[in-house]
Amino acid sequence: MDFTSDVHVEAAQIQEQIEEHLGLKGNGLVFEFSREKDNVKLDLITVNPRHNQSFLFHSVIGFDKVDALKRMLAYVKTYKQEESSYTIQWTKRGEHELHTSYFSAKHIHDALDKLYYGRDMNTITVFSVVLNPVT
Repeated sequence: MDFTSDVHVEAAQIQEQIEEHLGLKGNGLVFEFSREKDNVKLDLITVNPRHNQSFLFHSVIGFDKVDALKRMLAYVKTYKQEESSYTIQWTKRGEHELHTSYFSAKHIHDALDKLYYGRDMNTITVFSVVLNPVT
């Protein structure tokens, strides 16, 4: 039996490459897979340990889990050249501490969608969204 084609090992290796490229290890990234028609959707979610909140980093659709991971790896290698950087200042409803989060996105609505991913929009108050200068 050929163990070099083990899809679980290949998937784990690609996930590790994504983590290394982004510099996020352990609980900093969540790989969330779901079925979308005949394909696999991968939502890559970041977890910020400072304010204990999660945000969408990016979504891709692939033929299977490994294909989706390969597409995500390709994205993380090029997103800084292809997307703009946004700074969003926000608070959790009922709290007074102002948080600052950074998002890469094609446009302002995409950045806000990443902020609100998986949560009720009424749980966060946004104070500012700034397109960061290109460096």
